[in-house]
Amino acid sequence: MTDVFDNPDALREEDAFDTDAVHAWLSERVAGLSGPPAVRQFSRGASNLTYLLTYPDRELVLRRPPAGVKAASAHDMGREYRVQAGLRREFPYVPEMLAYCDDPGVIGSEFYVMRRLPGIILRSDLPEGLELGEDGARDLSRRFVDTLVELHNVDVHAAGLADLGKGAGYVRRQIDGWSDRYRKARTDNVGDFESVMRWLDANQPDDVRICLIHNDFRFDNIVFDAPETMNVVGVLDWEMATLGDPLMELGATLAYWVQADDDEIMHSSRRQSTHLPGMLTRDEVVARYTERTGLSPENWTFYEVYGLFRLAVIIQQIYRRYHDGYTTNPAFADFWMFVGYLEWRCEQIIAGHRPGGAA
Repeated sequence: MTDVFDNPDALREEDAFDTDAVHAWLSERVAGLSGPPAVRQFSRGASNLTYLLTYPDRELVLRRPPAGVKAASAHDMGREYRVQAGLRREFPYVPEMLAYCDDPGVIGSEFYVMRRLPGIILRSDLPEGLELGEDGARDLSRRFVDTLVELHNVDVHAAGLADLGKGAGYVRRQIDGWSDRYRKARTDNVGDFESVMRWLDANQPDDVRICLIHNDFRFDNIVFDAPETMNVVGVLDWEMATLGDPLMELGATLAYWVQADDDEIMHSSRRQSTHLPGMLTRDEVVARYTERTGLSPENWTFYEVYGLFRLAVIIQQIYRRYHDGYTTNPAFADFWMFVGYLEWRCEQIIAGHRPGGAA
């Protein structure tokens, strides 16, 4: 069979670091290392840089921020390390943390090292050689939902993470925060989203409860064990984890859930294999989640629109960097068009007109 496991690529020169320095530092904290290690780089994933350190008897993973980035909520290695170290006691799908370095003198930034979780990661299309079938796809999407439910049931006090977020008022902070970010990132070729932001502001519910949320829960952050079983063995990229409202996370997650009957524009944005025959629809995801949690939203439309608006802000922030010349990546050139589409989709859903495939 073709290798369907997620493997790294060659190390990019601009992202290289002093391997000898890392090995010397790590050898004082992890016993039995014979090195220095061979280094390769995972080219996809979150904004932080991720490397595979291969030793003769083990594989480790190093995470650090992009060059030139100072610690912030999205790049705080100490926070990400702490979240996973605590969470592993209560949630079995977290890699084992080994060491955290807050001394920029080693490689120029903070970083941490963990054990590798080898496995299969699903992206836009299935890895070559992996076949699911309708029953397999349905089981897989059910496991996805059940893992999210399990995360939202974590005892944050037992995990030592009760102080991770700001607590009550999460919905209000998200609507205010994402609205402010959109206004700051707006360019003259996209709509103002003002009617959508007014609707979100006027229709926001109270927090249903506060729990640990991942904040980027997608298939491409889930590790499955093997083609024959496809059991969840890991959840990766905890840089945005916080304490928040679980239905807000569900809405944000489903903004990425492109299903088979969505229109061509939605399919052009697809980053997961959620379109496959047998995959749960967004309605079915919501039904399974609410059945297992007992959380029944009075107005699911709010969470759906929030998720799409949040996605629009993320895309517009990326496009703004391209528009202003901070990046020349041509892949970002047409992002403004999808932002416009998402505004239209939000307005249609608010008006009660369901675009093809709407939840």
